Amino acid sequence: MSIQDTNTITRWIQEQQEKRTFQDWVIDIGPFVTLLGLMILFSLTSDRFLSFQNLLGNVAVNISVLLLVALAGTFPIMQQSIDLSVAALVTFVGMTIAVLISNFGVGGPQAILIGIILGTLVGVFNGVLFTKGKIPSFLVTLGTLSILEGGAGFVTGGSSVVFREPGLRELVIGQFIPGVPNIVLLTLLIYGFTIFLALRTKFGRYTYALGENESVVDLSGVNVDRYKIGVFAISGLLCAIAGAMLVARIGSGSPGMGQGLLLPSIAAVVMGGTALTGGVGGPHRTILGVLVIGILRNGMNLTGVDPFFQEMVLGGVVIIAVALSIDRRKIDIVK
Repeated sequence: MSIQDTNTITRWIQEQQEKRTFQDWVIDIGPFVTLLGLMILFSLTSDRFLSFQNLLGNVAVNISVLLLVALAGTFPIMQQSIDLSVAALVTFVGMTIAVLISNFGVGGPQAILIGIILGTLVGVFNGVLFTKGKIPSFLVTLGTLSILEGGAGFVTGGSSVVFREPGLRELVIGQFIPGVPNIVLLTLLIYGFTIFLALRTKFGRYTYALGENESVVDLSGVNVDRYKIGVFAISGLLCAIAGAMLVARIGSGSPGMGQGLLLPSIAAVVMGGTALTGGVGGPHRTILGVLVIGILRNGMNLTGVDPFFQEMVLGGVVIIAVALSIDRRKIDIVK
């Protein structure tokens, strides 16, 4: 593909994003307003909420894995696909690392490397089935979700696998910078990388373009399948890193360790401003949705809200976020 074609696609993306509507302004401003409102509300209802220990030691640490999983889900949604296997892949990689260390005596760094490679390969597998098999990403990743969850439970008989690897645990929960847990620092570094990938590379520009109008990209001579597979490979890589961080932090792997990450991660992506119809938003926006969910959960915990009611609130937030962010101009018939 020529440089001229690349510049043409870039200009076309900019033209599409400049056609702003009132809904676009709501999507841009909404997360900031929501986040500010929640912080004011919980600071008034709990004297512990604004403490340094709570915001950095609880909120920031607890949302680190969720942010990685949400970033993983952002890239497929940007190109108007979806990856439902993200949470299951976190579990699969975490269990793999735990089993390698506990049952086979593999060192922590080697086990993490193997887990990350496996996670990336699963992402490539999803992408190949999606593109070459012409199977909707929803169905491909739904099937992968079931395979990964079943596989993680089958290998261990449904039991947790505990291991001792002090160096690995210290790498995640230690502090390179005093007062800042390493898991937060590492997550922010990865977050910065995803922003660069989405906004400053050809890969990112084409991912946005695929979400806006795949036909235009295809007619420009771009190898569409290669970029689609690459998107799912990135998703697999980020989920694998999330699984490695999670298992290192808790010191064990369990079949349900990634449970509860799928719905919040999708909610965070959409709430941050990446519409399910693709072409807008990106990882730089996803952190806003993650912060909203993290603050909301932390505040409800501090104020003693029933856990079951918390799930109801989260479900409502998802519906509202999708309703506000979806671009109905791209949908002729809602089914």
